Amino acid sequence: MNPIVNEIGTVFIPVSNIERARDWYCDILGLPVDGEVLFGHLYVLPMKGTGMVLDSKIYSKDKIFKAPAFHLNTHNIEDAYKHMKKKKVELITEIEHDQWFNFKDPDGNVLMICKC
Repeated sequence: MNPIVNEIGTVFIPVSNIERARDWYCDILGLPVDGEVLFGHLYVLPMKGTGMVLDSKIYSKDKIFKAPAFHLNTHNIEDAYKHMKKKKVELITEIEHDQWFNFKDPDGNVLMICKC
């Protein structure tokens, strides 16, 4: 039996300012700003499924995501796009193929929202 599970546990996102990133991600995801910043540089977002950890210790401009490393799910791509527009998130694509769009977080990480 293989000792490595074929499952992603969490994704680490490099951020320059942990408190600002925590507030921004919680805002766009509709999450309460709960919990504490761990060890001065980590914030674990309360996600369903695969976890997301914001980490200011690993941040540098050359380590930001220049292409999406993962996507966030939505049941309604049009509503998700309008939501991000209303939040004044930097959208870098329109809705593509009625399935997905890309945007940037405040540090310039390129992320994706995709219809599930």
